[in-house]
Amino acid sequence: MVQATLFLVVLSLALGAHSLSPEKCNLTGHWSNDLGSNMTIFAVDEKGKFSGLYNTSVADHPSEIRQSPLVGFQHVTIPMDQPTFGFTVSWTFSEATSVFTGQCFVRKDGKEELRTIWLFRRHQNTAADNWAGT
Repeated sequence: MVQATLFLVVLSLALGAHSLSPEKCNLTGHWSNDLGSNMTIFAVDEKGKFSGLYNTSVADHPSEIRQSPLVGFQHVTIPMDQPTFGFTVSWTFSEATSVFTGQCFVRKDGKEELRTIWLFRRHQNTAADNWAGT
């Protein structure tokens, strides 16, 4: 039996307040986490689609880290003050992809916070090695 471990990533808004009221989450902006990784999410369109850039601070070879593109969707049902979302990062410095899913929350102090879980997948040469890549 293979055990999977879920990783929790908490991303906090790095720059000032958004144009929306404090009761609503807005994914657009610059975010960072407690490990030093950061991302920028560009505008979310009317269908919930967005793109952006991710800079991880965690890798097997930190000297090789490069900014990587991300694409995703936010749930846009109205009203949606604290939306769910998901995005994929295609790592530019390795043969790997990560997927994140989570929800944007507004804390009691009015700050926005993204709570996510993620899955990392590295290329494997054979099907027999499949689980070693996840």
